[in-house]
Amino acid sequence: MTEKIKLGVIGMSEGNGHPYSWSAIMNGYTSVMEECPFPAIPAYLKQEAYPNNFINNALVTHVWTQDLQVSHHIAKSAKIANVCADKLEMLSEVDGVLLARDDAENHMGFAKEFIQAGLPIYIDKPVAHSMKNLDTLLSWQQYEGQLFTCSALRYADELMLSVAEQEELGDLRMINAVTPKSWEKYAVHIIEPLVARFGPFELDKIHTTNTREVRQLTGILNERTKVNLTSVGNTAHPIQLEFV
Repeated sequence: MTEKIKLGVIGMSEGNGHPYSWSAIMNGYTSVMEECPFPAIPAYLKQEAYPNNFINNALVTHVWTQDLQVSHHIAKSAKIANVCADKLEMLSEVDGVLLARDDAENHMGFAKEFIQAGLPIYIDKPVAHSMKNLDTLLSWQQYEGQLFTCSALRYADELMLSVAEQEELGDLRMINAVTPKSWEKYAVHIIEPLVARFGPFELDKIHTTNTREVRQLTGILNERTKVNLTSVGNTAHPIQLEFV
């Protein structure tokens, strides 16, 4: 039996339950998960069969958050053996790190020692809010590909047009993409799948508007397809891509 990859989880930021869910997707979970402050997490975990639909070649062995009580609750919920009082305790104990915080402004502070030590690290989206901060993170890499980040929706084929659907639809005139919650944290979920599938937008043709909680960005893709990207704040709305 191949030895499992040992991972450490660092969390958590306001409104973000990823330390619970990411750990459970590898470790499984206990009845304590029902007390998770993010009820959507135990609800969607129950929809999957463990271990068949979970990640089986890795194990979260260490967890650290800025609140030791929260760390213990995550550990009990997701069967994590070691709770760290200091995040650097896991430095020599794990094969890689999951930085499960989506407050991009703090990513450099949490990631620096791990990157400089050469550990592979996954950084929750968005990785940074400025090119300066992104360039700093990448400059710390000890080897190409040490740092990884993405929106999981980059790999969600069900959101994209199949070859047959695109042939039936014909030449794309417009793409309308909508996401709930904030632009800063959630726009990546509609931008990255489109860039991965179609390539980058023409940045010189983009403008932004900001009306109350609604943020919108428009651009041109491949010199002919208009792209409208919208985040609607706390308004209830599914992540949605519409191809015209």
